[in-house]
Amino acid sequence: MINENKVKPTLKSDFIAELNVVIAQRIREYRQGRKQTVANLAASSGISKGMMSKIENGQASPSLATLGRIARALEVPVTSLFRGLEEEHDALYVAAGKGLEIIREGTRAGHRYQLLGTMRGVNRRMEPLLVTLSQKREVFPLFQHPGTELLYMLEGALEYGHGNARYVLRPGDTLQFDGEIPHGPTKIIKTPVRFLSIIAYGNSASGSN
Repeated sequence: MINENKVKPTLKSDFIAELNVVIAQRIREYRQGRKQTVANLAASSGISKGMMSKIENGQASPSLATLGRIARALEVPVTSLFRGLEEEHDALYVAAGKGLEIIREGTRAGHRYQLLGTMRGVNRRMEPLLVTLSQKREVFPLFQHPGTELLYMLEGALEYGHGNARYVLRPGDTLQFDGEIPHGPTKIIKTPVRFLSIIAYGNSASGSN
């Protein structure tokens, strides 16, 4: 069953989401470089462990004052936490298991979304995600976004809807479609389900799935 509350991102929400991801990556990078735990950094920053965990996973938008406390605890300039926001890269490497876990509409227990990297610049608007669905459910969110999306099934089996059409996807299958048309999983046939979702945006479009 599909939830008819369609998800349509705005440019403002897209920028905030991207900003949260960049900040999360920098904080985790600096914390791990100093061999600190999330609890240690939270204590030295005067922030709860739960909030620190949300910030480091891109699930919260910290205030500038909060970022200042975190930067002091890490002994880095607060501006360094924004490094990479406007950078362009010719290549981007993400080690196995290091994709940033992010929140998407429908993210719940047993549903995991990992961002595998982003590249900025002319003709470089792409969002690759590794999606893992380990629990069955009856209601799924319905997505809409600019650009074209490609799904590549890695494991399990599911039924995926695009407009009024339904497709059964198994390992090795691909599905490419217009992201402006409502789409999303409609039925999980065999768990766990794992697939790559790659969204390619136009030169001026941006969004998220």
